Formats: sequence, structure tokens, C-alpha cells
Amino acid sequence: MRIATYTRISTDEVNQPYSLGAQSEKLSNYVASQEDWELVATFTDQMSGAKLERPGLSSALRAAKAGKFDLLLVYRVDRLSRSVRGLAEILETLDGVNVGFRSATEPFDTTSPAGRMMVQMLGVFAEFERATIIDRVIAGMDRKASLGGWCGGVAPYGYRAVKGEGRLSVDETEAPLVPVLFDLYANQHLGSHAVANWLNSAGLVTRSGKPWSFKSVLTVLRSRVYLGQVRYRDGWCDGSHPALVDEELFDAAQVILDERAEDSTKRATNASDYLLTGLVVCNNCGQRFSGTRATGRNETYRYYTCGSRQRYGTKTCNADRLPADVLDGAIIDSLLAAYEDSDLFRAAVGQAQLQARDGHSRHDDELLAVTNELAKVDASVDRYLRAFESGSMPEALCGERVKELATRATILRARCEELNEEIEQADITCASPEELATLRDRVNEAIAEGSPAVVKSLLQALIHEIRVDSRNAIQPVFRVPLAGDAMAGDAVRAPSRSVGAAGLEPPTC
Repeated sequence: MRIATYTRISTDEVNQPYSLGAQSEKLSNYVASQEDWELVATFTDQMSGAKLERPGLSSALRAAKAGKFDLLLVYRVDRLSRSVRGLAEILETLDGVNVGFRSATEPFDTTSPAGRMMVQMLGVFAEFERATIIDRVIAGMDRKASLGGWCGGVAPYGYRAVKGEGRLSVDETEAPLVPVLFDLYANQHLGSHAVANWLNSAGLVTRSGKPWSFKSVLTVLRSRVYLGQVRYRDGWCDGSHPALVDEELFDAAQVILDERAEDSTKRATNASDYLLTGLVVCNNCGQRFSGTRATGRNETYRYYTCGSRQRYGTKTCNADRLPADVLDGAIIDSLLAAYEDSDLFRAAVGQAQLQARDGHSRHDDELLAVTNELAKVDASVDRYLRAFESGSMPEALCGERVKELATRATILRARCEELNEEIEQADITCASPEELATLRDRVNEAIAEGSPAVVKSLLQALIHEIRVDSRNAIQPVFRVPLAGDAMAGDAVRAPSRSVGAAGLEPPTC
């Protein structure tokens, strides 16, 4: 029987005995102790089990659907999911592809009704445990806030969080600018964009070293922290830190904000208005374009505007604003035209296959090296945790080192995912001309009859990105539909692969 293992640890569980290294070791020993079992794959995550959107879990489910293993083994059920609904969804997915499930420390048979009931009960206890932890944390934060303490998060501009004391202190280098910012807005009547431009012209930057944007200005103007308050439940209460602006100046700024409706949370927007949001990339600065509007006397004009230009002005990036309606139409026409050129897709897939075969040996060698390095990192994490548990290493030193190793492990796992996908490129097959024609007809029908939200979702699935040099040089990159993708009943399925700059690029718009 082919066995795959799944391990998980959350960032708040580093002191628990079932670390990644411990889980992997115990699962390997468990597999070795079973007759006719062979370990063929390992999947791991270092994140919360409350959600199902985890890279390692997603890879495990994809491999299960591809028939690459017969049974998924975990150390404990709560490693798979801390939600009853999530656990049921995972088990249903595995059952649908005839893949079994087992816990090494909680033996039961999921093929029987009694075994399934036990799994559900364990899931209930896992969810109860998580909810209890959340309640305790919230209660502690409420108590701290009610006493004027800072409950964590990024300290606002002008303040610093005092480590270990749960309070804010004034940052003497940043604090003097805060009342100036409020004065420019409330008394000098500059808009948020104008305030940001004034700050940037004066050579001032945010704490992260970036230019000021209108959004960062609005964040300061809306925060009651500058009145010496902290958020408590759904309101605010007096904090232990000093105020940086007086209440009269703060209230004057709020009145102007409401009049100008510059608070983005109060704007009525339609996310489907801009079909290509997140897909358009500026070749000049690397930022993505977002939907913006300009209001004339009798008409509102819609554009896609580079994020750097929108936030920091044309001195940071002078990329052209792109008329939204014109760009949407040109991209859709280009997409439909591409589906008529089966040779284009076939050539892109052939090139991807060739590159995958050429690099197969190199990818295998690197994958082996990365896997070995990942095992060493997991083992190191386990040693540090054992040292902490035994009392031979202080928490501060152990915690910092474990965080560094966890970051390294995350990078290595991501590289493993990339290498596995590149190796699998050699097996992809392009959709046939008939499938492409079917897909084109369905895409055309969906665009013509679907709602803006449906059309946007469809384009997000079919387009990899749109690279922009200027209004006259725009290069869309489409995802390649593979064999079977175009024949999914009455729906259009998202293609399975995308190709890079040397792949499928229709003529410029």
C-alpha cells in the first residue's frame, strides 16, 4: 500500500511535543512497522488548521486525486483540521478518489460507520479546543485594553510598542510629524493626496522607508490612538500612552474627512467594475494596476492606473493610465482569437515539455538536495524544542532560533512545490483543436451573457498576467488549457497551467 504522510504545526504550537520533526519521525516509524506499506510522499504545513487553504494540504489532495497514493496518514486528527466542517470536507474528498485515511495515535477504521463517527467526534474536540484557546486570548486582550494597554499589532506611526510591557511609547523621531499632518489637512485644507505629496517633497518617508501615499495619510487621520486611546471591543477607551494631537484638531479632521468622503471604507464600489483587476502589471516599476475613476463635467471615466503612480504620484512612476473599457475589450478579443490558433497552444505546450525534459535530471538532483536540507531543518527545530522542554535553553533564545528555522523550512517547502510542478510539466498534454473550439464558444457565451462578476472570475482563471510598457505596448499572457479542460459539462474549467514569457503570448494589444 502506498502511504503519504501529512504533518502540521502552527506558529503558536512551537512548545508542544508534536513538532514537525517529531511527527515525521513517528509517522516514518509507524509506516515501517506495517507490513506491505511503502512511504511514497510527505506533505507538511506550518500554519493554522482552522482553514483548508494550506499549500501542503492542497498538494496532498491534488496528489490523491491523481492516484499517487492509497492512504493518507497523520499523527493526530487535529493535525489535518481543527474544524469539523473542514475535516468532513477533506474526508469526503479522499473518499471520492478511493484514498483511505488514518491517524497514527488514534486508531480507527474510516471505512466503517463507527470509525467515521469517531473521526467526527475527534474533530468536534479539536474544534472545541481551538475555540477555547481563542476565548482565552480574547478575554486576556479585553482585560489589557480595558486597563489602557496595547493589545499588539503594528504600532501606529509616532509610537513604538514597548516589548514585554504591553503599552505604547512615543517615538521622538516620528511623533513631531503627526500634528503637522493633521494641521495640513484640517487647517491648511490640503487633501490626502496633497498632504502625501507635501511630505514626499520634504524628503519624509514612512517608517518602512517608502514614500507617503494618500492611504497612509488617511490611516493616520482616522486613528483615535493619537488621542491617547486604545480600541476596546467595538469602541475606544483611554490608553496609557500620551496623545499626540488635541481633540479639537482631531475632530476637525474627521468632519472634513466625512465631507470629502475620503474614507475608502465608506465608498460604494463594485469590485466587478474592473474585470482585469490584479492581472495588469507595470513593466516600469513592477507594481500592479488597479481600477480608478476620473469625473468630468458630464461623465465618469474609468481607468487602470499603476499602483505606484496612484499612491505616490508620477515622480515615482509615469506609466500611462489605461482606459478600462478599451483594454477590457482588447484583451477579450485577443483571448478569443488565441483559442482559434491551436498551433500556438501546441507550440507552447511542446516548449514547456522540452524544457521540463531538459531540466528533469537537474530538477531531480535539486529536489533530493532540498528534501535532505528540509529534513535537517526539521530535525534542528526538534532539537531546539527538546532543549527548551528540558530547561537547558532559555525561551527567548530558543524562540528566535526556531522562528529562523521555520522561515528557512517554509522557503524549502515552497521550492519543493516548484520543482515537483516543473517535473510534472513533462507529462502535460495540450487540448485538441475541438476542445479549444468548445472552450472558445463557452467563453464567448459566458462573456456575452454572464454578469460582470462571472466574467471577471472567468478572465482571472484564463489570463496569467498582462504586462504593460505603455498604452501602445501591452502583452497578455494566457493560461494553456490542457487535454480535458475544455470538456467540463456546461461549465468552463480553469486551465491547469500557465506559461512564461517564452510561451503563449499573442500579439500586443
